[in-house]
Amino acid sequence: MDNLGRLLLRFVLVPVGYFIAVLAGTFVIVIGSWKLVPLAAGAQSDAAAVIFGVLFATPILLVILLGVMWLPASVGILLSEALAIRSWMFHAGNGAVAAWIGWGLFGYLDDSRIPLNEPLPVIAAGLAGGLVYWGVAGSSAGFWRPVFRSRRTALPPSLDARPPQIR
Repeated sequence: MDNLGRLLLRFVLVPVGYFIAVLAGTFVIVIGSWKLVPLAAGAQSDAAAVIFGVLFATPILLVILLGVMWLPASVGILLSEALAIRSWMFHAGNGAVAAWIGWGLFGYLDDSRIPLNEPLPVIAAGLAGGLVYWGVAGSSAGFWRPVFRSRRTALPPSLDARPPQIR
């Protein structure tokens, strides 16, 4: 019965973790690739561009990334769930590889063969997404392996045996 409860919890945690991971990756791409922080802090600040980038383009990018990233990320997620891999390095690497593959699925913007984003913000978004996923769902991966094990220590046979009875 305990395994069934952990399995049902995994069916909730994995999609929530995926959504929050893609949300974190989206914000890393928006801030890093579109350079909104220097734009907002600089003297040539264009408030309309910052507002447009955050309020209008970010939800569109989030929906696109949710649709594109689920297949490459699910391979690593299923592997971690099947083998109960709970390493933050595995999940960060899975996020980076999934972001790289997802970035390759996007085409070029026009005939100039210049990619839409630079690779550094994309890999940073994958690393951030992988770490966020590990924090939400990856640190307790694998429904069949309990997270907190109760260690039962057995007494040595000499202490466990009853004292001899006098007859």
